[in-house]
Amino acid sequence: MSFKILIPQDISSGGKNYLLERGYEISVGTSDQIDLKVVADYDAILLRTSLVTKEVLEAAKKLKVIGRYGVGLDNIDLEACREKGVRVTSAPFGNIVSVAEYTLLMILQCSKNTYAVEKRWRSPQNDFKSRDTHCGFEMTGLTLGIVGAGKIGSLVAKKVIPALEMKVIANDPYLPPEKRVDGVTYVNSLNELLEQSDIVTLHVPLTSETRYMIGREQFIQMKRTAYLINASRGSVVKEADLIDALNDKVIAGAALDVFEQEPRVWPNPLFEMENVIVSPHIAGMTVNSSDRVGEHAAMGIDDILSGREPKWPVI
Repeated sequence: MSFKILIPQDISSGGKNYLLERGYEISVGTSDQIDLKVVADYDAILLRTSLVTKEVLEAAKKLKVIGRYGVGLDNIDLEACREKGVRVTSAPFGNIVSVAEYTLLMILQCSKNTYAVEKRWRSPQNDFKSRDTHCGFEMTGLTLGIVGAGKIGSLVAKKVIPALEMKVIANDPYLPPEKRVDGVTYVNSLNELLEQSDIVTLHVPLTSETRYMIGREQFIQMKRTAYLINASRGSVVKEADLIDALNDKVIAGAALDVFEQEPRVWPNPLFEMENVIVSPHIAGMTVNSSDRVGEHAAMGIDDILSGREPKWPVI
């Protein structure tokens, strides 16, 4: 009898085909809620954003492994997984190129303020004169501050330095010296990075340590001309403080792919501001990365169920 894999939310064909070719039985759901009655029959979960709580794990009597479609683990009760002996794997390399490229796009969007100009130009008022008051800036010689210099942050640095000729500084207390990128200056504190940067980009996981690591005190540390980019997790930034900082012109603007509440809670002032670029958590979602992430998550499941140690274990 083959193992049964639950995929609560549909994924691209790459991961599904990987499992089917190896004889697994898969079931694809249509909701981000895991049915407690249904999950009891499955040996593995290929997980996107659905919550795996202690209650889910109690119901999943046969569960042996969770293969995370991506790298974020804040939707999994890892301690309960340890208690239940459920293995967890991730796909840390699946979408790093996509997120790094998105970050470059946001750097350029912020510097040219194209969103606000496009909005006026598309309007029925045909506001061509907006070009006369539009004023972007060139990135050459300015400073990019990278908070979290792991896989994605390091790749952003490697792309930015030759492409935009920016000075790049980074802060990451957990980065081993051998992982440092040539041409990047590593600073010892977040405050030092915030004070020096013209654009700050966040690439940290959501943990108890990073939750709300950027708030009122941090915005005050930043230049009034600085922009914030967040393509990590929404709760790394305290949204209420960001709204205040933008309204009070403490910082110049922001580009946000992630939010404290997803889907968004309406109304949200961030969506009405011309100096804020928003997108619905798509930084890592491209045709290439979707297949790659699905395959990597499926590989982790196959490794565990086949008795092999996975390439990207979490627990």
